[in-house]
Amino acid sequence: MSKTSDLSFWLRPPGLVVVVGLLTALKLFAAANAYIVEDEAYYRIWGLYPALSYYDHPPMIGWWITVGQALFGDTVFGLRALVVLSGVIGSLALWRTATILFDARTAGWAVLFLNTSLMIGIGGILATPDAPSVVFWGLTIWALAELNVSKNANWWLVVGLMAGLGLLSKYSLLFLGAGILLWLVWVPDARRWWMAWQLWAGGALALLCFSPVLYWNHLHEWVSFYKQFGRAGSSGFTAKYIFEFLGAFVGLLNPLIAILAAGGAVVLFQAFRARDGAASLVVLTTLPFLAYLCYHALHSRVQANWPAPLFPAFAIMAAVFVVSLKGQKEIWRKVAVAGVAVGVLVAVVVQFHAVYPITGQLARKDPTFQLRGWQEIGASVNELADKEQAAFLLTTSYGLNGQADYLMKDRLPVFQTTERIRYIMMPGPDETLFEKRGLYITEKRRNKAGDLKRAFDTVEELAVLERKVKGVPLEKLIVYRVEGLKGPVFEPLSVQ
Repeated sequence: MSKTSDLSFWLRPPGLVVVVGLLTALKLFAAANAYIVEDEAYYRIWGLYPALSYYDHPPMIGWWITVGQALFGDTVFGLRALVVLSGVIGSLALWRTATILFDARTAGWAVLFLNTSLMIGIGGILATPDAPSVVFWGLTIWALAELNVSKNANWWLVVGLMAGLGLLSKYSLLFLGAGILLWLVWVPDARRWWMAWQLWAGGALALLCFSPVLYWNHLHEWVSFYKQFGRAGSSGFTAKYIFEFLGAFVGLLNPLIAILAAGGAVVLFQAFRARDGAASLVVLTTLPFLAYLCYHALHSRVQANWPAPLFPAFAIMAAVFVVSLKGQKEIWRKVAVAGVAVGVLVAVVVQFHAVYPITGQLARKDPTFQLRGWQEIGASVNELADKEQAAFLLTTSYGLNGQADYLMKDRLPVFQTTERIRYIMMPGPDETLFEKRGLYITEKRRNKAGDLKRAFDTVEELAVLERKVKGVPLEKLIVYRVEGLKGPVFEPLSVQ
């Protein structure tokens, strides 16, 4: 076990507080000043209308946003405040986990690696379900680590609570449950827990936490389960996406840290084969979800954010490798330092670029393109609404609906005519509103103006607007006048 006094400043708690604190301050700056992406705009509506669960995901991110909005108003910062805070909690949990499973040196490197991974260092401000999923996954592993070291069965109650809150965040936490079961079977010393009432009580507690989601799905014909679990293997076998997934995973972890993590996986696997409790805990709680992601990538695209809950475990793997060298092969320590330095540099550049775009030449290839040009679009739509004396604004995609709702708040009611199951938590609109003149806005590539002709006598193009960054076109949006109500505006509510 390394004593903190033997460590360099940056690996000791005071140094880690400095690094995490400065990176958190940078995130707070970006969280308050960078505009929101489409998914965040959509989840903002969840925050305004808290519910037991939602069509896409369990409710935790919506609840977090509700709290942020109560504290800081219906603002960009209110949307993201708890997300940034969760990053600090996740770092603390990771430090404690790695300290008691391995040693203080491993813990220091793990915290540095996690905070300089591109996913966490850059994406750690976005208000999406991944944020609570990552922190509660990490807190579950922390509670398991405490259990593994202390042999105190009462930690199972904490494991159950953290896992249950994780299930309220994202369904991917089910894979962590599978990993825990594997650990209980694989490690001889862990098998004792099968006879402990606290294990079963912890499982019951997790199920109790998850019960609002089960009840909501029961009321809505299990629509959320069908949407999420229907993805697995729904397409035929293909090698088209597997290398894309692996490349994105390595890139977002930070390529230099990924190299170290691969070495750490080898080191841990050797201890895993010997059924070591600590190594097996890291390996087995990672393996089921990683295996699923690889399986999914052999059938369909894996979104870049999906593996986010695994990043703390891979940070531990990278740290284990660096520490295992014990001064040998100085080149790997240099790789570790370079990985941290590169991660910090990229985080600083990208967070400032998110607020103050450096260039627009990359257009839609720039990962921050979703942030750009929305205020100008909002101003143009407001002008058109005033000119046309519009009483409402219609959309046909959830992302654009979220952006329009935020841009038009306190000005014009916004409704998505399709996929009404997404908004079942909201009160229904007054149908007489649609007897007045309104507007319809759509991305050019997703134009469904023809469908609205079933509901309105007039569907007339008014303007083509263009989202831009520094004069570079990103996307065209078309605005239509709609009036003369003659049929249902909304698609029938469907749970399919």
